[in-house]
Amino acid sequence: MFKNILLATDGSAHSQRAVEQAIQMVSPYKNEVTIELVYAVDGEVSKEDILQYGDSHTATIKRKEKFYETIKEIEANGLTADITILHGDPAESIIEYSNERSYDCVVVGSRGRNKLQTLILGSVSHKLMKYIKAPVMVVK
Repeated sequence: MFKNILLATDGSAHSQRAVEQAIQMVSPYKNEVTIELVYAVDGEVSKEDILQYGDSHTATIKRKEKFYETIKEIEANGLTADITILHGDPAESIIEYSNERSYDCVVVGSRGRNKLQTLILGSVSHKLMKYIKAPVMVVK
């Protein structure tokens, strides 16, 4: 049974399906499960957010608010959830973060928001499967 799940998300439709799958796979054990959402912000998005919101503190608050509905959905299913914002290359940041902690499973959508980056650099989900030490579930 998975009790401690890391859910890598970027707010895309594929990420939402990963949220739904994570909820479904642990629902029989909901009182014993913690889901931690992680959102990795690369340098370009970070700059855009700071320009839009005026400072990094406000940008961080706005990023967390972006996932408020997702956390509400998870908690409505009787699960505990929280969001962590990482900075840097999404794949590298999530791999490092996950490998420094003990997760029973990492859940990620098969594709994210940035299709061009996926074509040029390879998908984040593929890199996570390759380098994270815990089991990784990729949701289509």
